[in-house]
Amino acid sequence: MDFEYQPTLTSNLLQLRPLRQADFDHLYTVAADPLIWEQHPDKNRWELERFNAFFRDALESGGTLIAIDAQTQQVIGSSRFHGYDPEKNEVEIGWTFLARSHWGGTYNREMKRLMLQHAFRFVESVIFLVGPENKRSQRAVVKIGGIRAGSRPDASGLESYIYKITSGDL
Repeated sequence: MDFEYQPTLTSNLLQLRPLRQADFDHLYTVAADPLIWEQHPDKNRWELERFNAFFRDALESGGTLIAIDAQTQQVIGSSRFHGYDPEKNEVEIGWTFLARSHWGGTYNREMKRLMLQHAFRFVESVIFLVGPENKRSQRAVVKIGGIRAGSRPDASGLESYIYKITSGDL
């Protein structure tokens, strides 16, 4: 069974649905905050030109989900499925960012819970690639059960730590 990259996933806290071109303005409103990107390898992703390239890549990836606060119906960020590998029986979750108003774990944990639950219908393990300087994301992945499992280059060629969660871990 092929991996379903763009499901619609919902809970009483969060709605995740496939990213559309019409989402650009709402998502850029969130992404335009420089503090979101301060530990990220692309620290200037808050700039319109850089975000435009990120958004274009997100649409072309075919795996990006936009995150909407279920109570307010406001866009609060996005995340992505990437790199389904049937031989390794794994998929990557990454490119996640959230509005600072939704930092603190609850929304990230719920987003990852929904995405992991979906992923484990298809694979045995999920990996997260996190930049060595991105301590905030490293802590967030560990909070949801990620175990550091080495390092490797990410999709853009930058060395990243690998964190892994297997279906038996949850």
